[in-house]
Formats: sequence, C-alpha cells, structure tokens
Amino acid sequence: MSKPKGKTPTQKNKHTLADKADKFDCYQQSVQEPEHEIDIFEQTFREAYNRKPLTLREDFCGTFAVCCSWVESDSKRLAWGVDLCGETLQWGKDNNLSKLKVKDAKRITVLEQDVRELGTPQVDVLAAQNFSFWIFKTRKEVIEYFKIAYANLASEGAIVMDMMGGRDCYDSDVVDKRTIVKGRKGFKYHWEQAHFNPVNSHCTFYIHFKFADGSKIKKAFRYDWRFWTIPEVREMLLEAGFRDAVVYWEEDEEGEEDEDAIWSQVEEAPNDYSWLCYVVGIK
Repeated sequence: MSKPKGKTPTQKNKHTLADKADKFDCYQQSVQEPEHEIDIFEQTFREAYNRKPLTLREDFCGTFAVCCSWVESDSKRLAWGVDLCGETLQWGKDNNLSKLKVKDAKRITVLEQDVRELGTPQVDVLAAQNFSFWIFKTRKEVIEYFKIAYANLASEGAIVMDMMGGRDCYDSDVVDKRTIVKGRKGFKYHWEQAHFNPVNSHCTFYIHFKFADGSKIKKAFRYDWRFWTIPEVREMLLEAGFRDAVVYWEEDEEGEEDEDAIWSQVEEAPNDYSWLCYVVGIK
C-alpha cells in the first residue's frame, strides 16, 4: 500500500522562523537608531538656539523607541509620541515602555491620534522621521501639517525630518538586501522600491524580512508616499511660517556609512546616486 502524498501532520505543524518572528522587533533592529537621532536633534537645536533641548514630540512615532531613548538620555527630558496605529503603539508599550525605569516611563505620554491634531504642550523638538510625512501627497496637505507642527513648537523650536534622494532612489523593481543578524537565528532586511511614477512622484515601497531557514515575512510594512525634494520641503516650511529651513548633510569623503560621521549645514551637496540628509525647520 502506497503512502499518501503531501506533507505529514508533523510537517504541517512545523513553524518557520518567520512564523515565530516579530515584525516590529525586526523593524527596530533594521531601521531605527534612536541614539543617532537624538544626537541630530541635539546638534540642530543647539546650533539654532545655543542650548540643550529638553522636550520632544515624535510624530508618526510607531513603537516610540526614540521617545524612550530621549527620556533615558536626560532626567529632565519629557517626550510625547503621536501615531494613529493602536496596534503599533501597544507593541511599544509592551516592549519598549515596559523596559524603562518607572521614573523614566512616567515622562512619556503616548497619544493615539492624527499628527495634524493639536493637544500636546509646545516642545523644543518635533521629529518626523523615516520619511513619514511623505504620506501627505499634495502641497496643501504638507503645508497644513507644517503649520500644525509650527503651532506644536515652543517659541524656540525646530522640526527635524530625514530625506532621501538621488537617482537610484527613483528606480522601480529594485530590492536592497542587508543582513541584520547573522547565524541560524539571524535575518535579512529587504527594502523594495516597488514603483515610482515620474508624472506625480507617487511611489510604493515595501519592507520584507528573510530568515535563515528561507522563510519570509513578505510585505511586513508598506509605504505609499509622494517623493518630495529638498527645495520643495524648504519652500513649504517657509510658507508655513518657519523663519528658516536648513539642510544637514553627512561629511563622508569615502562614501561609506560611519557611526562617527559629522553632519553639517550645507547649501550645496554632491550629486550622489543615493543620499540621506536632514531638513530642519527653525521657528
């Protein structure tokens, strides 16, 4: 008598590494560097106002890892995290906030709401990282957001946003693959540039994670954005009321990532195939 074809019950019930993985944890390990972000916030604010910033509002905060690092960095610091996704915020509460000392956790307020709503005290620094404001696809929407950000800042305040660009970033059907953790329990981060429409600059990106056993979390995160340029963002910041909009570029002569890289204000930068920078609105 022949054996039935197909997987055995044991094989069917076997969980892959992707099944066991936590996409939010993978995201934080792959994408976020809170300590670096805080260094940038401190540098840009100090250069604008000659003092140390103490209050932070993290818009589109997700798991609000930056808020957590912010309050840990100074006992006088306060942070507010704002995001619409309750699931992501809850993960942050369970996995980031819960790991803080009680005295530090008390200095963070998490709000599940649209970033275009007021409702937090005015802060020194408002952060919109990981290209998050690109979710707004028209000038009207971006300027509206910048005006609200302006209102959420203290009289001495700055909004800090990262930007990417260069012709490599406009390619479609391209996947950047990076190993985040090596070994049998490691994983790789795949950043897929799925689509770019040059007529309206709308674009679609995905994050996938691949594990050592070959299993994947496909489309763990999806981003539907408009690809804004530096001059457009600077112009919209000024239109929204900011007195200045400055660009910080990484000084890197060899073109390689460097944890100790120096970031400086620039009015001219190299036309690299791919680049990252910060645009800062000064109130």
